[in-house]
Amino acid sequence: MSQQNSYTTEEIAKILRISKLTVYDLIKKGELPAYRVGRQMRVDESDLEAYKAKAKGEYRQASAVSIPQTGQAQQTSRHEQTGTGRNIIISGQDVSLDLLAGHLEKKDEAYRPLRSYVGSLNSLVAMYTGKADIVSTHLYDGDTNEYNVPYIRRILCGHRFVVINMLSRWAGFYVQAGNPKQINAWSDFTKPGIRMVNREKGSGARTLIEEQFRLEKIAGKDVIGYEREESNHLAVAGVVARREADVGVGIEKAASLVGVEFVPTVRERYDLVLLKNKDNEPLIQAVLDVLDSRPFQKELEAVGGYDLSQTGKIMYETW
Repeated sequence: MSQQNSYTTEEIAKILRISKLTVYDLIKKGELPAYRVGRQMRVDESDLEAYKAKAKGEYRQASAVSIPQTGQAQQTSRHEQTGTGRNIIISGQDVSLDLLAGHLEKKDEAYRPLRSYVGSLNSLVAMYTGKADIVSTHLYDGDTNEYNVPYIRRILCGHRFVVINMLSRWAGFYVQAGNPKQINAWSDFTKPGIRMVNREKGSGARTLIEEQFRLEKIAGKDVIGYEREESNHLAVAGVVARREADVGVGIEKAASLVGVEFVPTVRERYDLVLLKNKDNEPLIQAVLDVLDSRPFQKELEAVGGYDLSQTGKIMYETW
């Protein structure tokens, strides 16, 4: 049998000019057959062409069933035909979610975890629109001094949901070695000549920045570098390490990986959110079982920088 090309979800997104989340949604709905190679999802070229033809109104059922598939691709097709198995989109950026995906897959063959690497707010919006099954949040609310629940209640209005703690971790400032500019508080961002690097809109770190600026009555336009955005903690720490900025905001772990100094400011709660419905009852229990398992917690401990004292605890739920 001649080999055919296959594509990653990132490549599919570029070819179709859609987001990765939309690609995952197509896979989840069974509209785009996919199979797993390690932790990566792949789509065969023939399946992509069949999907494109169907979208153009030229799809023929006869040609679709004649598409040859081998190995894992055949197994995926059987799942789709029998209705067994379920693609689970886990949305968020922390490495702990990759570990969760791996443990869920080992625990129960009924679930095939897929990862979407987007920020907290966008993850919740994806859940609201039915495009994510498990989302992570670390969203600070300055009015209540509380994490996550105020945002979840507003965004998931009309849905029943459960909020489960994954971990806690320090968030704070990335500064250059020795903290030469003495940046120890949010008000220091307005010192003359201080340059910051920001996070992308919709991320938990960006929400923390915006809330603290609001409380301190700091206008973004008055802070040098406010318009410069990076898409993850490592990238922000890297900008500071290269001395392209004096300060950035992120989690402690990235500081040690990149080699910048870290000034802790807040202990943030990193929670998981799942919708409460009949289909999700087994999934919620599976997630709770994984979070409570010693092998999973040992892997989190090995990563370092995490407080697991409340891991697996239900922080809030609707009835």
